Amino acid sequence: MVEIELDGKKIEVQEGCMVMHAAEKAGTYIPHFCYHKKLSIAANCRMCLVDVEKAPKPMPACATPVTQGMIVRTKSDKAVKAQKSVMEFLLINHPLDCPICDQGGECQLQDLAVGYGGSTSRYEEEKRVVFHKDAGPLISMEEMSRCIHCTRCVRFGQEVAGIMELGMSHRGEHAEIETFVGQSVDSELSGNMIDICPVGALTSKPFRYQARTWELSRRKSVSPHDATGANLIVQVKNNKVLRVVPLENEDVNECWIADRDRFSYEALESADRLTTPMLKQGGEWKEVDWQTALEYVANGLQGVKAQHGAQAIGTLASPHSTAEELFLAASLMRGLGSQNIDTRLRAADFQHDATTRWLGTSLASLSTLQRVLVIGSNIRKDQPLMAQRLRQAVRNGAKLHALNAQSYDWAMPVANTLLADAAHWVQALADVAAAVGAITGAAAPVAGNASNAQAQAIAKSLTGGERKAIVLGNAAAHHAHASSLLSLANWIGAQTGATVGYLGEAANTVGAQVVGALPVAGGLNAGQMLAGGLKAVVLLNTEPAVDAANGAAAAQAIGQAEMVVTLSPFKTNLDISDVLLPISPFTETAGTFINTEGRVQSFHGVVKPLGETRPAWKVLRVLGSMLHVSGFAFETIDEVRAQAIPANVAALLSNACSANVDVSPVAGQPATAAIYQLDSLVRRAPSLQLTADAKQPAADAKQPTVDAKLEGGL
Repeated sequence: MVEIELDGKKIEVQEGCMVMHAAEKAGTYIPHFCYHKKLSIAANCRMCLVDVEKAPKPMPACATPVTQGMIVRTKSDKAVKAQKSVMEFLLINHPLDCPICDQGGECQLQDLAVGYGGSTSRYEEEKRVVFHKDAGPLISMEEMSRCIHCTRCVRFGQEVAGIMELGMSHRGEHAEIETFVGQSVDSELSGNMIDICPVGALTSKPFRYQARTWELSRRKSVSPHDATGANLIVQVKNNKVLRVVPLENEDVNECWIADRDRFSYEALESADRLTTPMLKQGGEWKEVDWQTALEYVANGLQGVKAQHGAQAIGTLASPHSTAEELFLAASLMRGLGSQNIDTRLRAADFQHDATTRWLGTSLASLSTLQRVLVIGSNIRKDQPLMAQRLRQAVRNGAKLHALNAQSYDWAMPVANTLLADAAHWVQALADVAAAVGAITGAAAPVAGNASNAQAQAIAKSLTGGERKAIVLGNAAAHHAHASSLLSLANWIGAQTGATVGYLGEAANTVGAQVVGALPVAGGLNAGQMLAGGLKAVVLLNTEPAVDAANGAAAAQAIGQAEMVVTLSPFKTNLDISDVLLPISPFTETAGTFINTEGRVQSFHGVVKPLGETRPAWKVLRVLGSMLHVSGFAFETIDEVRAQAIPANVAALLSNACSANVDVSPVAGQPATAAIYQLDSLVRRAPSLQLTADAKQPAADAKQPTVDAKLEGGL
């Protein structure tokens, strides 16, 4: 530790840190633009100049290391004069168009100009003008004359997103931030560049000119898309969601969110929104009132039960539904006498224990791992925020390995990639297990080729280091031999000291297991229900044609049922449904998501339900009462939550698997969804559907990584 004096106060800080870090610890604000706590030091804006005793000139606080006995003054005449001089230079070419700037009201330059800017300018020459650029459907670069060249966006791309999509070209007054040779910005994390831009140079293209920041109400929420459970601030005006930005939570999403978390709100105003219950009569859809629709559903379910038995009724629910909705859906089925409920719509192997599959470690720990093996995942697209945590680990020296059917560009160096057709993944992982056994002396659970060079390299790496993890992705979870992959991963983890877990597919993949939205006691699983044979099917926020493993066949099979009930925020399943019930998306209802690390996160609705839309938990509660199912006398969402979610979720988390390992090849590929096809919201978000990822969902974007561009990194 080093002791310094900052504005007359003695402070102890870690040796090697900068004056800026010492000021943060002391609670002293130093004006800055280019400095960001999550990015490397650039020291190019010079706004943070401070007075360091015995230094001949003001020094940048962000790039000046502390030394024992250093005396720093941040508010002396010398420091303030230097800061004001820098501000004068920054404003020389700035267009000063605050009245029409989207950043107005939350602009660092605007805020600091009040304290450090002059009332008049000595600059009389013409201001420079920077031509606007087209960076794609998400980020607006229409006003690049505002740019102050802090390079935060450039460093974000290099260090967090892993792709240098923006850079500075030319020199002096001709310097510009731009994309490479007119390309678009295509990173799945690109929207964060908007947040970290300290001026109005990079703004949100969908939000542009929609509202002034002081007109917006800010309400906390949780992302309904992937298993990270990113914390959000949803910004609302006139009962309409206009913008979504990150809520900082170091343990979950740090200060970042993925583009699908940020821009999926556009779907809330989609023309596909279902706002009134609808019945199909004579082949045509008619709008009806809630009483008529619910009586139709209740009578239909009772009729099917009376004629065919309760086992002829089943529910297919989306794992993006809230825990309360899934709990009530499961309770409704079981109250009717059926165990047919499942959320694993893309799975092919349905062996499961009474335990709950999860990540096997904390999200935050991914940033500090030393060895990682990823099985069956394009993690960069499946889990963008987890991928950026692994990117941090790799930048700090971690060795990342992969078992996949093809090579993906993860925008970070991968030490070893074991390529095998999905049909042979179990055998490939058995080779790694055999190689681990050859090193540790343990007998592998199944025969494998220990001489496979890639398997040997992965095994050698996993037996070294201290903090290690083996994670299975969506393709592994949906694999026909998913239980065999998990069994082998568990064995390798036990031999190497690595944690084992699933990345998780959806916002409530873990939550669905916790609340019991799974078939038990002989109930039909999702695969069996999607194969047809049910007489009545309830689809909770589910679109079989795109959510199921074999969408077209599944939709056709479901359509053969006597009655299909769809609960959805959107007009969907029109060709197979008999009744549509409008339910609230996550912004219009309260609920709970349990993310892949087992973190329970509850949220409230941020706007009123649209039209006659109702929260799904209320719809299910009323149906339960109409069907005379006991235990449905809930008055509030809190009462449902208290009964649905156990007090100690952590006790349920386990990745134990007792299945025998089957190395026989399997036909077909695991069912996976593209990044902007994962759920009903992102499918209907216009800006996301215009991105490169949406246009080429099956192709891996061949973008050079940081290391490729910079020849070995930064």
